[in-house]
Amino acid sequence: MPPRRPIITARRPMPTRSIGRCQRIFDTSHALIEAKNWFGGSAVRDQESHAERQAEALLKTNSNILREFHISSDVVRRDSKAFLSFHSSSRIGALPLVSPATGKYDLGLIIEPRFAWTSIGEVLTATGFRVVPKLLPYAELPQSDRKIPPWVLSSIVLLRIKGMLDKLSRKFTVIEEDVSMPKGAVDWDSYIIRKIPHAKHLSVPCTFPDLRDDFDLRAAIHFVLKEHSSSLLAQRTAGVVVLKLLALCNELIARVNSNTPRRPNVRQIKTWQSRALLPKDVKDGLQAIEWTIEERGLAGLNELAGLSWQMDMESFFEAWVETIGELVSKKCGASLRVGRLGQTKVSLDWKPSYSGSQKAFIPDVVLERGDVTMVLDAKYKAHAEEIQSCGWGNVEEEIRERHRKDLLQVVAYSSLFDTPRVVACLVYPCRMETFQSLLERNQVVVRTCVNSGSRVVEIVIVSVPMSSDAGEVVNALSDVFQRPMS
Repeated sequence: MPPRRPIITARRPMPTRSIGRCQRIFDTSHALIEAKNWFGGSAVRDQESHAERQAEALLKTNSNILREFHISSDVVRRDSKAFLSFHSSSRIGALPLVSPATGKYDLGLIIEPRFAWTSIGEVLTATGFRVVPKLLPYAELPQSDRKIPPWVLSSIVLLRIKGMLDKLSRKFTVIEEDVSMPKGAVDWDSYIIRKIPHAKHLSVPCTFPDLRDDFDLRAAIHFVLKEHSSSLLAQRTAGVVVLKLLALCNELIARVNSNTPRRPNVRQIKTWQSRALLPKDVKDGLQAIEWTIEERGLAGLNELAGLSWQMDMESFFEAWVETIGELVSKKCGASLRVGRLGQTKVSLDWKPSYSGSQKAFIPDVVLERGDVTMVLDAKYKAHAEEIQSCGWGNVEEEIRERHRKDLLQVVAYSSLFDTPRVVACLVYPCRMETFQSLLERNQVVVRTCVNSGSRVVEIVIVSVPMSSDAGEVVNALSDVFQRPMS
């Protein structure tokens, strides 16, 4: 499936900032970077033409990694100056770029969330680590001031190790040991010479296959967990998130405590990775072991920004809305179903079966209690901010059309439920300063009502900041859930 075209909501290119040899842009935006400023000056007469050629070479050389981040790029001229034009998607992260001058990873591009969070650690903790950054198998960035605490890497590794332990299966291993009854191939010579003279008649030396845990792999896992435990202990002052990770680490250590921790060598890791039909969770766990053995992000490096990483903000925002929905359900005594786990899926049965388009409706979050249903549909777009700041009449027609489609989608979701009252919520992100302004004006949620026969459908627009303190949003949604419009 080809990557979706990035959604661009800004009227003009978003500002960029240089960090040494790295450039910083925002997700879901358009950015222009002056080529000459990024690559540096040169001794040639026509510096702009030279910078333009370098920019074209940069985009061609790094086309694969830019495609992985769903970034469309081009070289344009503005006022006789050469610029690199980047249209970013919802994927944030850090990617190293091969310099056209040196052929090495001397350049880097950092994509930040357009709706900045108060703290990545706090927000990751608040979402229960439903979505975490994904480390990429690329070179490290040359430099960056985007400091992300080292425990973030530990959180990725620990979650992968947990998934790996859940999926690890036992294997047949050839065992050589003394047993009380003959089993497999018996070493009779050893039994006669070494056992019988010492009256060890019930100690029979045997060789036999047995279904057991992979001791070497579990020993390697134990070693990795010990390494991360030591790293996390040194970061205890970073807050409750580290204490929670330490608790998880100790739980995992208890599961492999019967195996003596042993550092694996590179050859062992490659052997494990080459096994056929490995589950994805096991492959991810082996990669996490490899990161730790190479000391990426632990001993020699304490900035995740030096590593190439990626996270999809659409998925992250859906996880954030799921967290808010969970808090609302607890406060209101409602049951909770989430689309991420396939719990809200409603299949569409087209006739004939090979025709049709979309195969299912999957609302992000559904809360149900008695005669009321609330649907939360997360939309990682700037629509709420633009409508609130500019007014509906002053918003670009393209944005209005996209917002109409969002409304139609959430109204379609409301038709899936037959309770007397259905609350269909469009949840948009916003900046913290915008949220404070909405809070002061009592406009964190705005709603309207549509009578549909015997049912009442309320349509709600919710603005949510990227902050670990979601109390105000939870209170507002709980009030909507429990109090119908008058």
